[in-house]
Amino acid sequence: MPTPAPRLLGSIDCFHNNAGIGGRLAPTAEYDEAVFDEVINVNVKGVFLGLRYVLPVMLRQGRGAIVNTASIAGLVGSIGMCAYGASKHAVIGLTKVAAGEVGAHGIRVNAICPGPIDTRMVRDIAKQVSPNNPESVAERYAASIPLGRYGTPHEVANVVLFLCSDLATNITGAQYVVDGGRVAAPAGVSSSMGR
Repeated sequence: MPTPAPRLLGSIDCFHNNAGIGGRLAPTAEYDEAVFDEVINVNVKGVFLGLRYVLPVMLRQGRGAIVNTASIAGLVGSIGMCAYGASKHAVIGLTKVAAGEVGAHGIRVNAICPGPIDTRMVRDIAKQVSPNNPESVAERYAASIPLGRYGTPHEVANVVLFLCSDLATNITGAQYVVDGGRVAAPAGVSSSMGR
């Protein structure tokens, strides 16, 4: 019988469940089934597997905090991104189910919903929209965000740290939007104050 591996790092206090790929841009009626399956497998099953293997450890400990990465695409429809949108809606659903199941055991489960963040995935999407001029896509999209720019990975990480910290001990089953105001004030809706 093999000897169990020693616990080198101790407990699992926090877990950032950050699985995600963008897939391809295409209308739902034309979306490639193999790409759809790949996006669902990474974005939904990946998050499920993270929960499946971390929750038993946290249940034995009687404590822990998990943050799942969803997206604003899990809150609104993202035209041309049926697989990605469906997957991120599912991540929010998994978050709420898990939070309800383990809250009484001292474990919190929340989701973050980033908007456009300056990452390779967002740049890849811009290249799909306009292969010859992806910068113009980024400029147009940034102009539609109330803060006027893409977010940074560091800004998203700060929200994850908050949700894992003792500052968030009464927060579970929630989704935190990190999008510079994109969902709060969709394109075409602007304030006339100060103008």
